[in-house]
Amino acid sequence: MNKNFGHDFDEQNVFSKIIRNEIPSFKIYEDDQTLAIMDIMPQSKGHVLVITKEKSATFFDLSLEAAHACMNTAKKIAPALMKLTKADGMILKQFNHEVAGQTVFQVHFHLIPVYSDQELAAHSKTQVDMDELKKFADELRAMI
Repeated sequence: MNKNFGHDFDEQNVFSKIIRNEIPSFKIYEDDQTLAIMDIMPQSKGHVLVITKEKSATFFDLSLEAAHACMNTAKKIAPALMKLTKADGMILKQFNHEVAGQTVFQVHFHLIPVYSDQELAAHSKTQVDMDELKKFADELRAMI
């Protein structure tokens, strides 16, 4: 069995293309090990993705160093995200394999603000308004 439990890393996955700047994104934060972007099909306003730059398809083959870097990035973003969205809470989640809901096989973490007066939506099937997302990303980036 592969160390990544059956999923080989595909360098052509959408997140790898975003990291290489082949596909546009709304970047929030970037360092040598991670990239944080706005989710264009969010579950709630302010949904952010923290993506490892390490070539790891699932959490099972992610190095401890890369896992630590992802958590550091999440910790940098989360307070500003809570403040900007005025959310009542936040979900931090990560999926492994199709059966668990993973759709892009590059390790990434979701930061999803939750609001007491709104039910958390399912992951959207359509993109949100790009102008609004850009404005939000600019505001969040300025707060980090």
